[in-house]
Amino acid sequence: MRILAIVPALNEANNIGSVVRNLLTTSAWLDVLVIDDGSTDQTAEIARAHGAKVISLPVNLGIGGAVQTGFLYALKNNYDVALQVDGDGQHRGEEIKKLVDPVILKEADVTIGSRFVEKTSYRSAWPRRLGIYLLSKTIQSVVRKNFTDPTSGFRAYNKKALRIVAAHYSTDYPEPDAIVTLLKNGLRVIEISVEMDPRLSGSSSITPFKSGYYMFKVSLAIILNSMMSRIWNE
Repeated sequence: MRILAIVPALNEANNIGSVVRNLLTTSAWLDVLVIDDGSTDQTAEIARAHGAKVISLPVNLGIGGAVQTGFLYALKNNYDVALQVDGDGQHRGEEIKKLVDPVILKEADVTIGSRFVEKTSYRSAWPRRLGIYLLSKTIQSVVRKNFTDPTSGFRAYNKKALRIVAAHYSTDYPEPDAIVTLLKNGLRVIEISVEMDPRLSGSSSITPFKSGYYMFKVSLAIILNSMMSRIWNE
């Protein structure tokens, strides 16, 4: 069983070494692929120095394009399971097995690490929690299933799911929209309670202004996506 951790990273030189080291220390059975999304710092060099494979994109594609590059790599290189892990240190390597096991055991096609399906130590500001709640309700309105943490980028995919997200994945803030795409195509998507941490250093690229844009754009994408036909047929 070949498993790949896909780590999108933009100017994460202060964090990426710790992220790669944590993944390889806690889950030695993983291959780690860092997608350097047009960084202007030493993200790529530090990732390689800590044992990760690295793809350096010539321009910044955004989170969606970076992660989709990883999905395409996983398919081309015949990985059985692909993980999506943030490059800022929020996702713990110790929690990966919780996501991978249901996929390996064929209990789910996709697992999503959730901070909110059960009570955890994670704390976030109320505006962000409100945004997550509203996106959750938007998704529920179109797929009739509740997801507590639809923005989580801590996920595991089997090959069937990889074929879908490799072909259809939003450019900006793709995680909520991907849930609709996967369910619409008949895949089993479940949430798993995990512990997460604040980012190791630096600040999120999502400013208050971007948060409003994010909510509008993603909500619209979810609604439009729900009206489209299936994109994958076996």
